[in-house]
Amino acid sequence: MEHVYTSIDIGSDAIKVVVCELTKNRLNLLATTSTKAMGIKRGLIVDPKKASASISKAFAEIEDMLGIEIKKVIASVPTYFAEYTVVNSQVPINGEMVTAKDIMEAYRKGIRKNILPDHEFVNMLPIDFKVDGNIVEDPKGKSGKTLDTRAIMVTVPKKNVYSVASILEGLGIELVDIATGSITDLIAYKNSKLNNIGMVINMGAETTSISLYNRGLAINSRVIDMGGFDIDKEIAYKFKVNLDEAKRIKERFALAYSHNADVNNLYEIITDDKRKIRISQLEVSRLVENELTELLEIVKEEMSNLTNKPLQYIIITGGLSNLENIEYLCHKVLGDKVSIGKIKLIGARDNKYSTAIGNIIYFIGNLKLKSHEYTMISRDDMEVLSTPNKHLVSTSNDTMLGKVFGYFFGE
Repeated sequence: MEHVYTSIDIGSDAIKVVVCELTKNRLNLLATTSTKAMGIKRGLIVDPKKASASISKAFAEIEDMLGIEIKKVIASVPTYFAEYTVVNSQVPINGEMVTAKDIMEAYRKGIRKNILPDHEFVNMLPIDFKVDGNIVEDPKGKSGKTLDTRAIMVTVPKKNVYSVASILEGLGIELVDIATGSITDLIAYKNSKLNNIGMVINMGAETTSISLYNRGLAINSRVIDMGGFDIDKEIAYKFKVNLDEAKRIKERFALAYSHNADVNNLYEIITDDKRKIRISQLEVSRLVENELTELLEIVKEEMSNLTNKPLQYIIITGGLSNLENIEYLCHKVLGDKVSIGKIKLIGARDNKYSTAIGNIIYFIGNLKLKSHEYTMISRDDMEVLSTPNKHLVSTSNDTMLGKVFGYFFGE
């Protein structure tokens, strides 16, 4: 076991934690957990005490699975009001050949010149490099006098980051890197066919995010305040049941495309006034389809606002994408470029883990750019994880964010 990484995705409905190991260039899953989220609304922390308890419970479950304490983590931060700025910088090469330090210095220069005062730096997405005016795929080790970098700088409002950072710090967890779902969702599914213009639609519990990509890089995004909870509320109102039961009906019984539903397939429920009734799959599926169609029509409008260029792919991910038959409805509303995301990491096939897994893959890519090797656990913990018979499946906010910023630049 060589390098181990932990990622957390803090959602409105669930806290998802994923732990993976990278060995011989292969990513293997060690453990995942998805625990009920409290104190979080539309992806934003509204009650720090409840949110902290939820996150603590998620880490406790993972630690129980692995037998080690989680001390470091990569975290997703909300995509609300994210800014994507193309940054160009030129620096003299410090020495005979380009090093990772030269690349980081060029990025620093671009950030200082372009970042907004109320925003926090999240990441740089490399577009291309030039050494003495000549484009190179990887400048490290190339000889020359000047290095030009072009990248997309992603920033978000400071509150998006500080709320997450302060809670993790309060739990004694070191935040080593941050990302937005718009950066990492595509990476969970990335292949050679996804290098053109396309979109990823992450359908969550209370929000749906729409991310536009070009050449595999996030270039813009939108967040819609609609998701699976809206469907739950309609089911609860229609059939007079509580929200937990409504969610079970949606996930275990209903179809997203009512054309395939069976009128004779019945589900027995106890209503709020203690009556026992049966509902048909067709009836509830029509309700679910109507709500999803309304959401997808809004998504379609936002997609056209993001770009008028033809899309090569549209990937649907997030927890709501797990609904049975949802691909038929998405094709009907959004067209034939749609596919439902399929995570290839064995043990984490559920699309609700796409952001957390993407965080780890992107983090590993950044390490390669900076010529770094890094693991989030100690040698002693590695020995614990390697032991047979393991059942695997306060500082200020400014200081905390300084650590993250410093980590990106290899300080």
